[in-house]
Amino acid sequence: MIIVQAIDALREELKSWRRAGETIAFVPTMGNLHAGHIALVKRAQELGSKVVVSIFVNPTQFDRKEDLAAYPRTLADDCGKLQAGGADLVFTPTPALMYPTGGLATKVEVPGLSELLEGASRPGHFTGVSTVVCKLFHLVQPDVAVFGEKDFQQLMVIRQMVRDLDMDIHIEGLPTVREADGLAMSSRNGYLTTAERKLAAGLQLTLREVVDALHKSRQDYAALQAEAMQALVSRGFQPDYVEIRRTVDLLPAQVGDENLVVLGSAWLGKARLIDNIPLTLKKLTETS
Repeated sequence: MIIVQAIDALREELKSWRRAGETIAFVPTMGNLHAGHIALVKRAQELGSKVVVSIFVNPTQFDRKEDLAAYPRTLADDCGKLQAGGADLVFTPTPALMYPTGGLATKVEVPGLSELLEGASRPGHFTGVSTVVCKLFHLVQPDVAVFGEKDFQQLMVIRQMVRDLDMDIHIEGLPTVREADGLAMSSRNGYLTTAERKLAAGLQLTLREVVDALHKSRQDYAALQAEAMQALVSRGFQPDYVEIRRTVDLLPAQVGDENLVVLGSAWLGKARLIDNIPLTLKKLTETS
């Protein structure tokens, strides 16, 4: 496995691969890797002949300085996991390399979609995400890039950006990888204390209860959301939101919509957890 930090070194290696007819699959990460990330790498191996992984703790997508400062940097351990997982190249740029003047005058924004849910809770977050991913796509020029569906809204923002800017990149979403008790794997799970970890699967359980109610033909969406928020409180969380949205555009679901996603976010101690469950409702048929 090759590890490069300089942009010129990255480009030279990628040029040699392209001359050899290799197809490049890309997995962007912020490091502190877990089994969910390795699942992305494994899927990338199925989609390309060479797999590139980036590790970059992107300062522009953090809405709180203390969160950026606390985010674990585990580069050596991450590279060991990636080598065992079969990655071919790891790109490890520094903030000074990606933002040589401390920031970028040019920014990439996906209006509307970026302002909902996570965007409302974390102002500026998705501008940081879309800008850095656009820059990484420009540097790596992959044929395909793989993202986890745990960050459902992020995946939608990236897909919208790729469509709008006519990027010749296939965006592959991988279903959420979970712990045995249902907790979505996340780098932020490491913030949980032992006691909090025992409660953490309650977020997924709460969303599952909403999904079950929807499958049982409940259509009072606002009441379902309010009940889920209260359920999170009773399970020890400080809820941020629970929302029933349309998968096509993340706008609030209306009666008659079939393809939905239930999304939730809540604090548990120092950890802000997010999760989602997509679902398709059976179409109601008219009887005469």
